[in-house]
Amino acid sequence: MNIFLTNDDGIHAEGIKALYRRFAEKHSVTVVAPDRERSAVGHAITLHKPLRSTRVKLDNGSFGYAVSGTPADCVKLGLLEILDNRPDIVISGINPGANVGVNLNYSGTVSAAREAALYDVPAIAVSIYGYEIDNYDDDACFIERLTEEVIEKGLPFGTFLNVNIPNKPMKEIAGVRISKQGVTLFSEYFEKRVDPRNRTYYWQGCDSHVFEKNPDIDGAVLCQDYISITPIKCDMTDYRIIKALKKWKIAGGTEEIGTRESGSETFIPPGGEGIL
Repeated sequence: MNIFLTNDDGIHAEGIKALYRRFAEKHSVTVVAPDRERSAVGHAITLHKPLRSTRVKLDNGSFGYAVSGTPADCVKLGLLEILDNRPDIVISGINPGANVGVNLNYSGTVSAAREAALYDVPAIAVSIYGYEIDNYDDDACFIERLTEEVIEKGLPFGTFLNVNIPNKPMKEIAGVRISKQGVTLFSEYFEKRVDPRNRTYYWQGCDSHVFEKNPDIDGAVLCQDYISITPIKCDMTDYRIIKALKKWKIAGGTEEIGTRESGSETFIPPGGEGIL
Protein backbone atom coordinates (compact mmCIF):
# COMPACT_ATOMS: atom_id res chain seq x y z
CA MET A 1 0.00 0.00 0.00
CA ASN A 2 0.98 3.61 -0.53
CA ILE A 3 0.40 5.37 2.79
CA PHE A 4 0.24 9.15 3.28
CA LEU A 5 0.76 10.19 6.92
CA THR A 6 0.01 13.61 8.35
CA ASN A 7 -1.10 15.18 11.66
CA ASP A 8 -1.64 18.48 13.48
CA ASP A 9 1.06 18.03 16.13
CA GLY A 10 4.04 18.51 13.83
CA ILE A 11 6.26 16.20 11.85
CA HIS A 12 8.37 15.18 14.84
CA ALA A 13 5.43 14.22 17.11
CA GLU A 14 5.48 10.77 18.72
CA GLY A 15 2.14 9.67 17.28
CA ILE A 16 3.13 10.08 13.65
CA LYS A 17 6.47 8.41 14.36
CA ALA A 18 4.66 5.34 15.69
CA LEU A 19 2.50 5.13 12.56
CA TYR A 20 5.58 5.48 10.39
CA ARG A 21 7.42 2.72 12.22
CA ARG A 22 4.48 0.37 11.81
CA PHE A 23 3.59 1.01 8.20
CA ALA A 24 7.13 1.35 6.87
CA GLU A 25 7.79 -2.33 7.69
CA LYS A 26 5.54 -3.47 4.83
CA HIS A 27 4.39 -0.45 2.88
CA SER A 28 5.54 2.65 1.02
CA VAL A 29 5.05 5.62 3.35
CA THR A 30 5.17 9.37 2.68
CA VAL A 31 5.05 11.84 5.57
CA VAL A 32 3.76 15.35 4.86
CA ALA A 33 3.02 17.16 8.11
CA PRO A 34 3.15 20.64 9.65
CA ASP A 35 6.56 21.95 10.65
CA ARG A 36 5.17 22.80 14.12
CA GLU A 37 2.11 22.12 16.24
CA ARG A 38 -1.11 23.20 14.56
CA SER A 39 -3.71 21.88 16.99
CA ALA A 40 -7.27 23.25 16.89
CA VAL A 41 -6.83 25.12 13.61
CA GLY A 42 -9.85 23.37 12.14
CA HIS A 43 -10.03 23.22 8.36
CA ALA A 44 -8.06 26.41 7.80
CA ILE A 45 -5.97 26.75 4.65
CA THR A 46 -3.21 29.23 3.82
CA LEU A 47 -4.12 31.80 1.16
CA HIS A 48 -2.32 35.07 1.92
CA LYS A 49 1.26 33.91 2.25
CA PRO A 50 3.38 31.26 0.51
CA LEU A 51 3.54 27.68 1.68
CA ARG A 52 7.00 26.25 2.16
CA SER A 53 7.87 22.56 2.18
CA THR A 54 11.18 21.42 3.62
CA ARG A 55 12.56 17.91 3.26
CA VAL A 56 13.56 16.82 6.75
CA LYS A 57 15.25 13.73 8.15
CA LEU A 58 13.10 11.49 10.32
CA ASP A 59 14.32 9.42 13.27
CA ASN A 60 14.95 6.27 11.25
CA GLY A 61 17.02 8.05 8.64
CA SER A 62 14.29 8.39 6.03
CA PHE A 63 12.83 11.71 4.95
CA GLY A 64 9.51 13.50 5.20
CA TYR A 65 8.17 16.90 4.22
CA ALA A 66 7.62 19.62 6.83
CA VAL A 67 5.09 22.18 5.62
CA SER A 68 4.71 25.70 6.94
CA GLY A 69 0.91 25.55 6.84
CA THR A 70 -2.05 23.75 8.37
CA PRO A 71 -2.98 20.05 8.29
CA ALA A 72 -5.40 20.71 5.42
CA ASP A 73 -2.59 22.49 3.57
CA CYS A 74 -0.39 19.44 4.05
CA VAL A 75 -2.95 17.15 2.45
CA LYS A 76 -3.58 19.51 -0.46
CA LEU A 77 0.11 20.06 -1.12
CA GLY A 78 0.91 16.39 -0.70
CA LEU A 79 -1.77 15.20 -3.11
CA LEU A 80 -1.30 17.90 -5.72
CA GLU A 81 2.46 18.50 -5.67
CA ILE A 82 4.64 16.29 -3.48
CA LEU A 83 3.47 12.72 -4.07
CA ASP A 84 4.24 11.18 -7.44
CA ASN A 85 1.34 8.74 -7.18
CA ARG A 86 -2.09 8.85 -5.58
CA PRO A 87 -1.97 7.26 -2.11
CA ASP A 88 -4.18 4.36 -1.15
CA ILE A 89 -5.10 6.08 2.11
CA VAL A 90 -4.38 9.17 4.22
CA ILE A 91 -3.95 8.65 7.96
CA SER A 92 -3.92 11.67 10.27
CA GLY A 93 -2.51 11.26 13.79
CA ILE A 94 -1.94 9.69 16.16
CA ASN A 95 -3.20 12.70 18.13
CA PRO A 96 -2.86 12.90 21.92
CA GLY A 97 -6.23 13.99 23.25
CA ALA A 98 -9.63 12.76 22.11
CA ASN A 99 -11.37 14.28 19.11
CA VAL A 100 -15.03 13.52 19.76
CA GLY A 101 -18.29 15.45 19.76
CA VAL A 102 -18.19 19.13 18.83
CA ASN A 103 -14.39 19.08 18.90
CA LEU A 104 -14.45 17.57 15.41
CA ASN A 105 -15.25 21.09 14.19
CA TYR A 106 -11.99 22.47 15.60
CA SER A 107 -9.59 19.58 15.18
CA GLY A 108 -6.71 19.85 12.73
CA THR A 109 -6.30 16.07 12.95
CA VAL A 110 -9.86 15.49 11.77
CA SER A 111 -9.69 18.24 9.14
CA ALA A 112 -6.69 16.60 7.46
CA ALA A 113 -8.72 13.40 7.01
CA ARG A 114 -11.70 15.43 5.81
CA GLU A 115 -9.54 17.15 3.19
CA ALA A 116 -8.39 13.78 1.87
CA ALA A 117 -12.00 12.58 1.66
CA LEU A 118 -12.86 15.63 -0.41
CA TYR A 119 -10.25 14.42 -2.90
CA ASP A 120 -11.88 10.96 -2.84
CA VAL A 121 -8.95 9.38 -1.01
CA PRO A 122 -9.90 7.02 1.87
CA ALA A 123 -8.89 8.59 5.17
CA ILE A 124 -8.69 7.90 8.90
CA ALA A 125 -8.24 10.40 11.73
CA VAL A 126 -6.76 8.81 14.87
CA SER A 127 -6.71 10.16 18.43
CA ILE A 128 -6.07 8.81 21.93
CA TYR A 129 -8.06 9.82 25.00
CA GLY A 130 -5.15 11.11 27.07
CA TYR A 131 -1.88 13.00 26.93
CA GLU A 132 0.64 10.88 28.85
CA ILE A 133 0.71 8.03 26.37
CA ASP A 134 2.75 4.82 26.43
CA ASN A 135 0.77 2.81 23.88
CA TYR A 136 1.42 4.51 20.54
CA ASP A 137 2.95 1.40 18.99
CA ASP A 138 0.05 -0.87 19.99
CA ASP A 139 -2.43 1.67 18.70
CA ALA A 140 -0.51 1.88 15.41
CA CYS A 141 -0.92 -1.90 15.06
CA PHE A 142 -4.68 -1.54 15.42
CA ILE A 143 -4.74 1.23 12.82
CA GLU A 144 -2.79 -0.97 10.42
CA ARG A 145 -5.48 -3.67 10.71
CA LEU A 146 -8.24 -1.09 10.28
CA THR A 147 -6.45 0.34 7.24
CA GLU A 148 -6.39 -3.07 5.60
CA GLU A 149 -10.17 -3.32 6.10
CA VAL A 150 -10.72 0.17 4.68
CA ILE A 151 -8.64 -0.61 1.59
CA GLU A 152 -10.46 -3.91 1.06
CA LYS A 153 -14.01 -2.67 1.69
CA GLY A 154 -13.69 0.97 0.63
CA LEU A 155 -15.47 4.10 1.87
CA PRO A 156 -18.09 6.23 0.07
CA PHE A 157 -16.94 9.44 -1.54
CA GLY A 158 -16.70 12.21 1.04
CA THR A 159 -16.73 9.88 4.05
CA PHE A 160 -13.82 9.22 6.40
CA LEU A 161 -13.39 7.43 9.73
CA ASN A 162 -12.77 9.24 13.00
CA VAL A 163 -11.12 6.83 15.45
CA ASN A 164 -10.64 7.46 19.17
CA ILE A 165 -8.77 4.98 21.35
CA PRO A 166 -8.76 4.72 25.16
CA ASN A 167 -5.40 5.45 26.74
CA LYS A 168 -4.90 1.86 27.86
CA PRO A 169 -2.95 -1.20 26.75
CA MET A 170 -4.85 -3.05 24.04
CA LYS A 171 -5.48 -6.03 26.33
CA GLU A 172 -7.44 -3.73 28.68
CA ILE A 173 -9.65 -2.22 25.98
CA ALA A 174 -13.23 -3.53 26.03
CA GLY A 175 -13.64 -3.75 22.27
CA VAL A 176 -14.66 -1.66 19.27
CA ARG A 177 -17.93 0.17 18.74
CA ILE A 178 -19.24 2.04 15.71
CA SER A 179 -20.55 5.30 17.11
CA LYS A 180 -22.26 8.60 16.30
CA GLN A 181 -20.79 12.05 16.73
CA GLY A 182 -22.00 13.81 19.86
CA VAL A 183 -23.23 17.39 19.54
CA THR A 184 -23.54 18.47 23.18
CA LEU A 185 -21.43 21.54 23.97
CA PHE A 186 -18.85 21.27 26.71
CA SER A 187 -18.92 23.64 29.67
CA GLU A 188 -16.50 26.37 28.58
CA TYR A 189 -15.34 29.65 30.07
CA PHE A 190 -12.85 32.48 29.62
CA GLU A 191 -10.56 33.52 32.44
CA LYS A 192 -10.05 37.26 32.31
CA ARG A 193 -6.61 38.54 33.27
CA VAL A 194 -4.61 41.76 33.11
CA ASP A 195 -1.02 41.90 31.85
CA PRO A 196 1.80 44.06 33.36
CA ARG A 197 0.85 46.90 30.99
CA ASN A 198 -2.72 46.88 32.32
CA ARG A 199 -4.18 45.37 29.16
CA THR A 200 -6.93 42.78 29.41
CA TYR A 201 -6.47 39.33 27.92
CA TYR A 202 -8.30 36.01 28.14
CA TRP A 203 -7.45 32.32 28.53
CA GLN A 204 -10.07 29.94 27.21
CA GLY A 205 -10.74 26.79 29.20
CA CYS A 206 -13.36 24.15 29.85
CA ASP A 207 -14.46 21.92 32.68
CA SER A 208 -13.92 18.18 32.59
CA HIS A 209 -15.77 16.71 29.63
CA VAL A 210 -19.08 15.13 30.59
CA PHE A 211 -20.19 13.05 27.63
CA GLU A 212 -23.73 12.16 26.71
CA LYS A 213 -25.01 8.97 28.33
CA ASN A 214 -26.25 7.54 25.02
CA PRO A 215 -24.08 4.42 24.54
CA ASP A 216 -23.98 5.06 20.77
CA ILE A 217 -22.27 8.47 21.11
CA ASP A 218 -18.52 8.70 20.47
CA GLY A 219 -17.50 10.26 23.78
CA ALA A 220 -19.61 7.86 25.85
CA VAL A 221 -18.21 4.88 23.96
CA LEU A 222 -14.68 6.08 24.63
CA CYS A 223 -15.34 6.56 28.34
CA GLN A 224 -16.52 2.95 28.56
CA ASP A 225 -13.06 1.85 27.38
CA TYR A 226 -14.17 0.97 23.86
CA ILE A 227 -12.46 2.13 20.70
CA SER A 228 -14.86 4.53 19.00
CA ILE A 229 -15.07 4.53 15.20
CA THR A 230 -17.36 7.18 13.71
CA PRO A 231 -18.01 7.58 9.98
CA ILE A 232 -18.01 11.30 9.19
CA LYS A 233 -19.42 12.91 6.03
CA CYS A 234 -18.00 16.00 4.35
CA ASP A 235 -21.45 16.92 3.00
CA MET A 236 -22.89 19.16 5.72
CA THR A 237 -26.29 19.65 4.06
CA ASP A 238 -29.26 19.07 6.36
CA TYR A 239 -31.46 17.17 3.94
CA ARG A 240 -34.31 16.95 6.45
CA ILE A 241 -35.16 20.62 6.10
CA ILE A 242 -34.67 21.17 2.35
CA LYS A 243 -38.34 20.58 1.51
CA ALA A 244 -39.50 22.95 4.23
CA LEU A 245 -37.02 25.66 3.22
CA LYS A 246 -38.27 25.59 -0.36
CA LYS A 247 -41.66 26.75 0.94
CA TRP A 248 -40.26 29.77 2.78
CA LYS A 249 -40.98 33.23 1.37
CA ILE A 250 -37.60 34.91 1.49
CA ALA A 251 -36.68 38.62 1.16
CA GLY A 252 -40.25 39.71 0.55
CA GLY A 253 -40.71 37.51 -2.52
CA THR A 254 -44.20 36.21 -3.25
CA GLU A 255 -43.16 33.11 -5.18
CA GLU A 256 -42.41 30.01 -3.18
CA ILE A 257 -38.86 28.83 -3.66
CA GLY A 258 -38.72 25.60 -5.57
CA THR A 259 -42.04 26.01 -7.38
CA ARG A 260 -40.31 26.82 -10.65
CA GLU A 261 -39.11 24.13 -13.02
CA SER A 262 -35.77 23.75 -11.25
CA GLY A 263 -35.71 23.83 -7.45
CA SER A 264 -32.05 24.88 -7.57
CA GLU A 265 -32.57 28.07 -9.60
CA THR A 266 -31.00 31.25 -8.31
CA PHE A 267 -33.58 33.21 -6.35
CA ILE A 268 -33.44 36.97 -7.00
CA PRO A 269 -35.28 39.07 -4.41
CA PRO A 270 -36.77 42.37 -5.52
CA GLY A 271 -33.96 44.86 -6.13
CA GLY A 272 -31.33 42.37 -5.06
CA GLU A 273 -28.61 40.23 -6.56
CA GLY A 274 -28.72 36.48 -6.90
CA ILE A 275 -28.34 34.47 -3.71
CA LEU A 276 -25.70 31.87 -4.43
